[in-house]
Amino acid sequence: MRTRKFSNTASVPAPLLHRYVQYLRLERGASANTLAAYCDDLQKLLNYYADQGIDFRQVTLEQLDAFTVWLSELGINSRSVGRILSGVRSFYRFLVLERELQLDPTELLESPKVGKHLPTVLSLDEINTIEAAIDQSKDEGIRDHAIIEVLYGCGLRVSELCDLRFSQLFLEEGYLRVHGKGNKERLVPISQTAIEELRRWFVVRQRAPIKAGEEDYVFVSLSRGRHLSRITVFHNIKQYAEAAGIRKVLSPHTFRHSFATHLLQGGANLLAIQALLGHESISTTEIYLNIDREHLREEILRCHPRNIRGNNKPQIE
Repeated sequence: MRTRKFSNTASVPAPLLHRYVQYLRLERGASANTLAAYCDDLQKLLNYYADQGIDFRQVTLEQLDAFTVWLSELGINSRSVGRILSGVRSFYRFLVLERELQLDPTELLESPKVGKHLPTVLSLDEINTIEAAIDQSKDEGIRDHAIIEVLYGCGLRVSELCDLRFSQLFLEEGYLRVHGKGNKERLVPISQTAIEELRRWFVVRQRAPIKAGEEDYVFVSLSRGRHLSRITVFHNIKQYAEAAGIRKVLSPHTFRHSFATHLLQGGANLLAIQALLGHESISTTEIYLNIDREHLREEILRCHPRNIRGNNKPQIE
């Protein structure tokens, strides 16, 4: 990957910016997407500094707060502002580590409040309905049926699925070795159902003309011979959901949310779910507690005799 170039350094020496990119890549283990996002975040800050005549070494908390307000005035939503500020904090932590600064001016910088958004979750019946809409008389259908089983059965991110290699499969032992964000490895159990679907796909895959360098990828395009892209998986799942009559707005990530939520509802420990999902912080996993509480509320409203229409009178025995 090429070193990211900045269009306006705002008095930040180019070698220092280069070292920051290397720090993100080598020491923080940032993926290509994360690296690009952090560099874009820093570019916004440098542009603001240039317009305001601010020295990056002498920036104050008040000036950083003003930068936050400026981002909001541009129409950037609170969640995106929070992500940008995360990149800004990363830059200033790096400057302190490199002894370019003694104090971190972002230490007390607050992100805007973001309302909790509960992710979409599918029921088991809905997942079965989507799978039933796949035409498995076609080779692509056998592949896509296996994809959904792996997404739901293992809770993978779509990028992890698209990058999955044969060298990461340990089907006899019943687990996958997954490379997650920041190239962090985790072991994920795989169900017997998903294993059987994979083996059906392997029979089909043997007939596909695979391009050189693509031989180790598990899921490939039967027409192009290359590993599937995230966009292709997203497009196919959306089509199957529409064919199944599912009206929820969903994506490949919806199966990951469903995986975690169903485990929690089945009594799984939250720390175990955190490990299976590869979340760095337990707070990320805790959102599924809110989904589970909402599920319990819906069950009470549906099943409790006090909430059933026409049955408001107390029962006398």
